[in-house]
Amino acid sequence: METADMVHQANQIAQFFANYPEAEAVASVEDHLRKFWAPPMRKQLLAYLAAGGAGLHRLVVSAGERLGVARVS
Repeated sequence: METADMVHQANQIAQFFANYPEAEAVASVEDHLRKFWAPPMRKQLLAYLAAGGAGLHRLVVSAGERLGVARVS
């Protein structure tokens, strides 16, 4: 997937959950990424985060950190 498209899609997910309480929003973004993004997409996101994650919504960054700790499956 093109990087700009990945960032856009991830940020759309974050925007959907942005009005939830912080912990619930992060968990919901992580859950969505885990359930609906294929492993190669999640790996691409984690690599992008490791390179700085420019332009990603803070909820995506936090969810990505949780994904990274849990390992991409």
